[in-house]
Amino acid sequence: MTMNEPDVGEKAPGFSLLDTERKPRTLDEFLGKNLVVAFYPGAFTSVCTKEMCAFRDSIARLEELDSGVAGISVNDPFTNAAFAERNAINFPLLSDYKREAAEAFGVSLESFAGMSGYTAAKRSIFIVDKQGIVRYKWVTEDQGVEPDYEDIQGVLAEIG
Repeated sequence: MTMNEPDVGEKAPGFSLLDTERKPRTLDEFLGKNLVVAFYPGAFTSVCTKEMCAFRDSIARLEELDSGVAGISVNDPFTNAAFAERNAINFPLLSDYKREAAEAFGVSLESFAGMSGYTAAKRSIFIVDKQGIVRYKWVTEDQGVEPDYEDIQGVLAEIG
């Protein structure tokens, strides 16, 4: 049972997820600057690697826009750590291994890659402003499609 994802203008669902060092990280600790919440279906898959590397390569620009990124997948912290190390990811990758954040954001992806019973997260972007309000959302049904990075930066520039 998947909830509807939060709409633009609504408060983002809170979360507490383990980072690559198995430390709990919450949405609240990221507030104070804008946050790009980037759900990705699976570490080490081709499109997810391209997406996380695109955010890695734009981190200086995002920081200029008083923004950060948190990647979230259902991968365990160990896999996320190896993925981050392999790709020199310079922002937190969070493990939603219980699928609670994907459920709360309404982006659960049932039977990912044809694997019956395996739930991942749909590739999706939520921009959460400094007060915890969703200012942008993009959710795709085609997991081979990357988000529009220029669009994301444009929204971040607009909300300041």
